[in-house]
Amino acid sequence: MDISYGFVSALAIPHKLQNPKRDIAVMNSSFSGWGSGLLGVLIFSGSLPATRVAVGGLEPFFLTSVRAVIAAALALVLLTLFKQKRPSRRDLRSLGIVALGVVVGFPLLTALALQHITAAHSIVFIGLLPLATAAFGVLRGGDCPRLLFWVFSVLGSSAVVGFALTQSAEASLIGDMFMVAAVVACGLGYAEGAVLSRRLGGWQVICWALILAFPLMAVFATVTRPETLAGLKISVWLSLGYVSVFSMLVGFVFWYRGLALGGTAGVGQLQLLQPFFGLILAAMLLAEPIAPSMIGVTIFVVVCVAGAKRFA
Repeated sequence: MDISYGFVSALAIPHKLQNPKRDIAVMNSSFSGWGSGLLGVLIFSGSLPATRVAVGGLEPFFLTSVRAVIAAALALVLLTLFKQKRPSRRDLRSLGIVALGVVVGFPLLTALALQHITAAHSIVFIGLLPLATAAFGVLRGGDCPRLLFWVFSVLGSSAVVGFALTQSAEASLIGDMFMVAAVVACGLGYAEGAVLSRRLGGWQVICWALILAFPLMAVFATVTRPETLAGLKISVWLSLGYVSVFSMLVGFVFWYRGLALGGTAGVGQLQLLQPFFGLILAAMLLAEPIAPSMIGVTIFVVVCVAGAKRFA
């Protein structure tokens, strides 16, 4: 049973019928899941601005493959250091889906998109991630949100998309199509990873997915490697480091743990806050302006997140 649903159900049971120890444990798990999920969102918020900077000096295919190779090397160290058992054969298919969605699909598609659109414009589509994650959570993870959950999700996503669209006058059909595909791939990877996290653990899932994708990514990195890396700006190197270490590995440690403890559909709504964090970082890194209306919309989105959590 989904933990967040159990927490909501416990609130509806008369006090005398509740098991205090169990209720406290469920409550702690719920809050811990949402806290971990929020940390993951904060880390992921820098991914698109950093990718935008990185593609200024590196080709999308090389950037995607080399960041996966770097992250896989770190993952191997972690798995070896903590002596983690190999996943069972039944987990390989799911790990393949995770790798396809978040190790290959989302990084590559967003890198391609950011060649045609600005970081602010790309952030529009991140507002659709909660719906994609929740939808795949229903299909792959067995989550069963209530009707009001979807109402709050649609309202929050609509607010994010409507606001972000006003932040950029530039548009590209090709870039938009890449971002839509990226959202679908990421939503699938998130939902599948959340299911695996309940068996393997949050950080173990992304580590094994990176290891699984390593041979293919190593080949791509070799084939697409530029003739020289000399002359790259320090900002490109820093961005590559960020998307390799934090976006590709550290963020998922917190994110998958949050999804596993708090429920894919419920904690997934924290992604509604990611565009606003991303816009702030885009303004800081890329000098893109932020509209004053952002504060009001952010408050509305927080309300939607709270509502979605309540009915997840």
